[in-house]
Amino acid sequence: MKKTKKIWIGILVLVSLLIILPFLIPVRTYLNEAEQMAGNKLGVPVTITSGQLMLLPTPRVLVSGVIIGKQQEIKVEQMSVVPALSSIFSETKVIDLKVKRPVIKKSALDIVAAFSARKSEPDSESGVVNIQHITVEELQLDWPDMKLPMLNLELDLTSANKLASARIETPDGNMQANVMPEGDEHSIIVNAEKWISPIGLPVLIDKAKLEMRLKAEQLQVSNIDITMYGGKVTGNSNLFWGKNWRMNGKFKVSDLSVKEPSRMVSKKVYLSGGLSGSGSFSATAKDAAALADNLHADFRFNVNNGVLHGLDLVKLASLLTRQTESGGETQFDEFSGVLNVRGKQYGLHDIKISSGLLAATGQVKVKPNKELDGVVEVALKKGVSLAAIPLQVSGTVDKPVVLPTKAALAGAVAGTAILGPGLGTSLGIKAGGAVDKFKGLFQSK
Repeated sequence: MKKTKKIWIGILVLVSLLIILPFLIPVRTYLNEAEQMAGNKLGVPVTITSGQLMLLPTPRVLVSGVIIGKQQEIKVEQMSVVPALSSIFSETKVIDLKVKRPVIKKSALDIVAAFSARKSEPDSESGVVNIQHITVEELQLDWPDMKLPMLNLELDLTSANKLASARIETPDGNMQANVMPEGDEHSIIVNAEKWISPIGLPVLIDKAKLEMRLKAEQLQVSNIDITMYGGKVTGNSNLFWGKNWRMNGKFKVSDLSVKEPSRMVSKKVYLSGGLSGSGSFSATAKDAAALADNLHADFRFNVNNGVLHGLDLVKLASLLTRQTESGGETQFDEFSGVLNVRGKQYGLHDIKISSGLLAATGQVKVKPNKELDGVVEVALKKGVSLAAIPLQVSGTVDKPVVLPTKAALAGAVAGTAILGPGLGTSLGIKAGGAVDKFKGLFQSK
């Protein structure tokens, strides 16, 4: 009994020492040295608010409040360094890193680029530390004008501190990416399910799979397969970087229900029906953030058996009145055209709308400030064919205004006064439309 009692007392004393000992070690001195070493390597200031050596349940160093950069480009709430017990007395220390709630600003890319551009120098500590595993919890990317989801990362490294595998996922598990090195390249497969896109419109992606390959200064997206709004989007893309950033690709849309996506653009005037089409895109810029502002895209589309909500083209053309507050709607058999994107400016060209009641053609520009500018000609099918009624499109995407052009109204009034209603009105409108087209020849595009 006495021997057992002594053993328990010894264990209690040992545990007490393991708990108390870390508080007796001057950790601040080591933190100051770590700040200086990290700052010299990264070329920017590094500060560590506090740190603690812990011996239980296993030896580890816990640091909090890590800030990197003059503008706090990188902030880490907490980080722990956990050495493998088997390597504590070895020449090469094997450690695991656990990082909690880091926040990385877009400007941190400049720090990474500057660090990567430095010439490699002999490092006396090379080979002394082998990072075996890195866990990152709740990583937040702070990018302007983008609401990116939090990410969790699991990275396994080789004995040479090179990537062996990586897994990236959102906390809810709706998006996962697996990275595997293959020689000098990396294979990347991204899967998503019930995921809201953080870039552009917040569209809901039912299911997506992207197959990519990263090599040198190029990312090849060989396969894009997305299921959303009852349809599919497929395609491929390439991203290059180096002196400049370049991007290009092709895509195809099949039978996608366009009602919900178009309502995100405008709640007053939007489409419903099945969207199909194909297109291509490209962009060149000095940095990745500027690619969207230099995007060139052309998309030829077709919407079948749908409704143009918010505009009654039949009423507008037949009564020659301004669009009413109620808006109304226009049912159509086919709505086709070409969407052009030039940076922040959008254009709808070669618009054709057909149904049993009307046939319409036209083109509309969407300026960078979301103002609309265009003309749509609507021909009503009522017995004797009438002239196409030119309708001016103006206002904004949120509050579009559609009304007959001034020349068409003036022509209608003059024709009616001279030849009477019906034929006179029709000829007057036709003459007014001709005036609009003649004026358009001398207007800059």
